Amino acid sequence: MTASSRAVELARTAAQAAADKLAKDLVILDVSERLALTDCFVLASADNERQVKAVVDEVEEQLRLVGVKPLRREGEREGRWVLLDFSEIVVHVQRAEEREFYDLERLWKDCPTVAFEDRDKAGAAVGAGGVAAGPAAPDAGGPAGSW
Repeated sequence: MTASSRAVELARTAAQAAADKLAKDLVILDVSERLALTDCFVLASADNERQVKAVVDEVEEQLRLVGVKPLRREGEREGRWVLLDFSEIVVHVQRAEEREFYDLERLWKDCPTVAFEDRDKAGAAVGAGGVAAGPAAPDAGGPAGSW
């Protein structure tokens, strides 16, 4: 089983919202083969706690506009790693230091990435580590680490 088309669309909406607030290193992972809890992880980095909050607020606002509210929110008080659980997707907004230390991409390295193109950077699809990448099949599956 792969991520549903709705989950992929929600993940891309969340990633675009994060990009709009200048989040870095945007990555969408299809974790549906390994987790029954969610289909996609959206990973984003921010420079400081204030930017983490701005990214989180924008992601929530943009997903609210398409009728989705978070079921759970964790880490907001500290502002270093905020997790937003929207059921079909889970958004992780981390300070760069936490992103590097916890290295979620390494833990989930066997999961395929989902192509995301920032509308403000036309022509560049963002993949792992924020590097331009070709289109990735959102329905490709693979083994992954633990959550």
